[in-house]
Amino acid sequence: MRVLAINDISCVGKCSLTVALPVLSASGVTCDILPTALLSTHTGGFTGYTFLPLDDEMNKICDHWETLGLKYDLIYSGYLGSRAQIAFVREVKRRFLKEGGAFVVDPVLGDNFTFYKGFDRGFADEMLSLCAEADYILPNETESYLLTGTRDFSAALAALAKVCPHPVITGAQAEDGYYIYYYENGEQKMKIPHRDGSFHGAGDVFASAFCGCLMRGLSLEKALKVTADFCYRAIVRTEKEVSDRRYGLNYEREIYPFLRDLEEQA
Repeated sequence: MRVLAINDISCVGKCSLTVALPVLSASGVTCDILPTALLSTHTGGFTGYTFLPLDDEMNKICDHWETLGLKYDLIYSGYLGSRAQIAFVREVKRRFLKEGGAFVVDPVLGDNFTFYKGFDRGFADEMLSLCAEADYILPNETESYLLTGTRDFSAALAALAKVCPHPVITGAQAEDGYYIYYYENGEQKMKIPHRDGSFHGAGDVFASAFCGCLMRGLSLEKALKVTADFCYRAIVRTEKEVSDRRYGLNYEREIYPFLRDLEEQA
């Protein structure tokens, strides 16, 4: 099984490809990477970071891959910094996804019900068009709102299900706790444990583990349960061990329990 992860490389901060590569590899699948940009740190809370877009290099990389006949069982895209990169990912899917393979989009747009810097309504519309080509999409509660215009999770899920066969809304806050809303033969939801606060890189850990679970043959429900438990344990460990949360989740020592759960369900 071979997976392609498309995301940036943030050299410090445990997110994007520096999370995807170890988590997917530990899951028992081959993980190749297509970096969209190179940053000294991620942008969440750090200042003075360096940023090098890799659009030109991405084209060269893919042209070389085509000579090797590479094809992927799953392609997963994360943070994309421009409309041009969204269009390029669509082309990567066309060129490199195996027939019958899975395309997973984490539509990174914003948090706290606002766009990240540099994103706007037009960008969200482009991202929605990419979601329309996906088998699974993983918006958080903010991104589900930015994609659909509603904060009602049932309505948002129904709207996204018209675009993608398996939308998943993560971290959806309700009066009685937090849920994952997902679509499989209609609306489903799963109550999940929650810790207050912001944890940088948690979404990337979730998406990477989820893709690993899919590749190991877990059902959507089981993949979400195993992934959510892994992320929760990593967050609890981070609360205990990390004073500066900008540096990401301490997920490394939770990989073994994640793999144990994965193997039990696979």
